[in-house]
Amino acid sequence: MKINLPTLLTLFRVILIPFLVLAFYLLPHEWSGFFSALIFLIAAITDIFDGYLARRLGQTTKFGAFLDPVADKIMVTIALVLITQYYQAWWISVPAIIIVSREIIISALREWMAEIGKRSNVAVSSIGKIKTIAQMTALTWLLWRPCDIIINAGLVTLLLATILTLLSMLQYLWVAHNDLLDEE
Repeated sequence: MKINLPTLLTLFRVILIPFLVLAFYLLPHEWSGFFSALIFLIAAITDIFDGYLARRLGQTTKFGAFLDPVADKIMVTIALVLITQYYQAWWISVPAIIIVSREIIISALREWMAEIGKRSNVAVSSIGKIKTIAQMTALTWLLWRPCDIIINAGLVTLLLATILTLLSMLQYLWVAHNDLLDEE
């Protein structure tokens, strides 16, 4: 296995996960939001660059292709759990449930489509990319929580991310619907 810069960035994102949780729970309240958000933001930025650099530098690897989406899903899921626990409100919990459920459904769909040789049919879409940006922004703001304006902006952005989550899921399911409904 070859370790290159894009893979190192992905591994760094995985290493940041326990630090996100530690910052959220162990730092004094006045600092926990800032450092949790900072760690999450750094992870989100590495997510942007690892895939870009892998393609740009011709350094795509099977390990990187596997680890990148796993790191993303773990980081997002943990951030969703943290904000759900912090705010303890249905308007956070319901979007978190929708986002996590969509990730499970689409991961299963991609795995199944790969098994039947049609993985490229469910490649990442532009709606999925916009959803990811909205999701990362919302989670950063909701982890940070410096003032009501940022919290409210985070809530609105989380709602947008949830809508885009549902739209992208429907888009993926529509692309695969013929294969899903085929009776063989």
